[in-house]
Amino acid sequence: MKTAEVLADAFDRIQESVHEAVDGLPAEDLGVQLDSGANSIAWLVWHLARVQDDHVADAAGLEQVWLAQDWAARFGLPFADTETGYGQSAGQVAQVRADAALLTGYYDAVHEQTVGFVRGLDDAALDGVVDEAWSPPVTLGVRLISVIGDDLQHVGQAAFVRGALERR
Repeated sequence: MKTAEVLADAFDRIQESVHEAVDGLPAEDLGVQLDSGANSIAWLVWHLARVQDDHVADAAGLEQVWLAQDWAARFGLPFADTETGYGQSAGQVAQVRADAALLTGYYDAVHEQTVGFVRGLDDAALDGVVDEAWSPPVTLGVRLISVIGDDLQHVGQAAFVRGALERR
């Protein structure tokens, strides 16, 4: 198995987990915050998709799916189009309201662009620097693994919230 195939497989697993976390839940349940400071499933999935879209598009030199395919307008959130959710308050988390089809539709579009990009990578491309704002500078390989790790944590949190809701 080549490195690009491993990366694509990781993103495929995230996609499967996103669907498992949201499919079949009504929008009301997707927006539930288990306590006043908790993230909802809707926010977690929107956030992980936004971060993946932002980071991968930047590294690949592509336009974000969020803007290119008009997902910002479809969601109609009261945030700047560049917002990814990083550092948002519980009140802002509560403003992310979406049904399962909207959440998975956006994630699937991001996934398609991401996998299309990573499948074309060779190992040498992963050593290329994509962000010099850090010390040491961030390579493409490090950026992709960072996105995968972040996405897995957030989709795991969404699955936890779903389980808590189903046990009520």
